[in-house]
Amino acid sequence: MQNLQSIMETVSGWVWGPYMLVLIVGTGIFLTFRLLFWQFRMLPLAFKQVFGKHPSHEGDISQFGSLMTALSATIGTGNIAGVATACVLGGPGAVFWMWMTALFGMATKYGEGVLAVKYRVKNERGEMSGGPMYYIERGLKWKWLALIFAFFGAVASFGIGSSVQSNTVALAVENGFGLETWVTGIVITAFSALVILGGIKWISRAASFIVPIMAIGYVAGGLIIIFTHLDLVGPALKMIFTYAFTGEAAVGGAIGAAIRYGVARGVFSNEAGMGSAPIAAAAAKTDHPARQGLVSMTGTFIDTIIVCSITGIVLVMGFIMTGSDFGGQTGAVLTVSTFNKLLPGVGGWIVTFGIIFFAYSTILGWSYYGEKCATYLLGEKFVFPYRIIYILSVFIGCVATLDLVWLFADTFNGLMAIPNLIGLLLLSGVIVKESKDFIARRKSGELY
Repeated sequence: MQNLQSIMETVSGWVWGPYMLVLIVGTGIFLTFRLLFWQFRMLPLAFKQVFGKHPSHEGDISQFGSLMTALSATIGTGNIAGVATACVLGGPGAVFWMWMTALFGMATKYGEGVLAVKYRVKNERGEMSGGPMYYIERGLKWKWLALIFAFFGAVASFGIGSSVQSNTVALAVENGFGLETWVTGIVITAFSALVILGGIKWISRAASFIVPIMAIGYVAGGLIIIFTHLDLVGPALKMIFTYAFTGEAAVGGAIGAAIRYGVARGVFSNEAGMGSAPIAAAAAKTDHPARQGLVSMTGTFIDTIIVCSITGIVLVMGFIMTGSDFGGQTGAVLTVSTFNKLLPGVGGWIVTFGIIFFAYSTILGWSYYGEKCATYLLGEKFVFPYRIIYILSVFIGCVATLDLVWLFADTFNGLMAIPNLIGLLLLSGVIVKESKDFIARRKSGELY
């Protein structure tokens, strides 16, 4: 077992190494220039699509529901623990590089959304199915690469989607309330089953209710801290921008550490390029691929530019208060203690409840991703068996030691990106064509 763990650590280090990060961010930069900075020019329209009312079109769930489903899987422990880890290992400057990753990642998410709708199909049950496996198969005609993505996605869902998340909830509840992990396991498994067995429409409804509440609650708590410590905001922002280019307070004092950990945690948090979010995007009711692409890219903005920024700025404010370091803490523990320090008696609870609901929503969102990957491999008859196995893995995660599972989950989550990014790069011409068509048809009045 020790040898297996050592092997997986090596593989995970390679998968999430500098070459992968360059590929992921490079794809975002490439699409940004090919689309002439589309994500910045079209951001106001994108948010209008999310919150506006639209005519009914073919699809399973609303555009808002598809975004909330994607965000339910995206906004998770990475926004709390991941940002803290980046700040400890990369210094305060890592926050800046998270922002840069998100700004270019918005172009990647846009491209994923476009291709998801462009190449989606209707399955045997009359539901929409789409995502990287479909645009790789139907766009590139590379069935073998589509199967590889689906395999990686199905395996990753049991780790990063279910067991790892439920384990995080169980430990947070045990530390915060003293409740045994198996009790938490029964409760969270039961609540997961109630939603997951209902399929995408139930998942969408639950996500549309949970995600706005949890995100607004967490952001509100962070804003209260910021506005009650305005004297620390200026120095915190100055430190973020200064340390981004000097590497001070980073591991080894190198600027490379700030970039590496800022980019890595940014990608891990918003999942731009991973290929997961377009699976939910494909289910949206929409009249044009580019319209859903706009909706999809707002997810990266919300996840990183808003939610992760709140965590990062508050952590750097705490860094300034301590004088020189983060008190030897890291991960969720650091975020909890910092919020508690700056908002005594309440801050820690905001983060704890945030962890619980963020992780629970991720369980729901990833169940849909994994189901679509599994049924692409094994057929629609595997829908119910997959849901049962996934639900069981939620309980196992609460009561098991998951060091090795973390490694498998991290590795397969990263491996998903390779076939997806190949698809995005080789089909970038399709993305540009659909974008131009969307603009032309809106100008002519054919589309609203």
